[in-house]
Amino acid sequence: MKGVILAGGLGTRLYPLTKVTNKHLLPVFDKPMVFYPISTLVKASITDIMVVTGGPHCGDFLGVLKNGQELGIKHLEYAYQEKEGGIADALRLAENFADGGDLAVILGDNTTDFDISEDVSNFKDGALVFLKEVPDPERFGIPVFDGEKITQILEKPKDPPNNFAVTGLYIYDNKVFDFIRKNKPSQRGELEITDVNNHYAGEGKLGYRKIDGFWRDAGTFETLLEVNNFWAKKAEDERK
Repeated sequence: MKGVILAGGLGTRLYPLTKVTNKHLLPVFDKPMVFYPISTLVKASITDIMVVTGGPHCGDFLGVLKNGQELGIKHLEYAYQEKEGGIADALRLAENFADGGDLAVILGDNTTDFDISEDVSNFKDGALVFLKEVPDPERFGIPVFDGEKITQILEKPKDPPNNFAVTGLYIYDNKVFDFIRKNKPSQRGELEITDVNNHYAGEGKLGYRKIDGFWRDAGTFETLLEVNNFWAKKAEDERK
């Protein structure tokens, strides 16, 4: 299985910090933010990785990641997203890289201490999304359950039916690219990953795993502070 880290966008919610570099290169405790999703993949023995980036600071990744070998990556590729077309549009650029195989996909601002190794090893087909209870579910895609099955994902609902967020961590088989091609831009002009996941749900092929451990995105000032504090405390506890 190969890995894809989606690290595009302008990071406007973090202006003025992101006026000087890509959001995913901002510091989270003692590392650039993107090191955390890289670690999630490498710990699961996924060492063939593509970083999809864009915006005016995309070249900064080369100086930070280089060829990825210092981070445990055996093969590192980059792709450039020319416009702000959404998560599914960014993932679309990894089709040739996937070469017909399965992909573990993670957003570049997601940090977690959860180990996905078992999920990667046991994955057969369809799609797997990772869920986490959050205090602000209206910011995320929210699953609709029928018993133990996800029947639909609602995109940022104003009145969420539960507090389980679909995190920016997914595993897909190669049908994901067929589903992306079926997508139509949303009202905000983007190809939504929620629509892709709902294609899988419609075929009864959308599985899920609840994250047991820490997970948070670092896309706002508040959550950026939260993840900094978590990783700083975790490092301090490990030194004791």
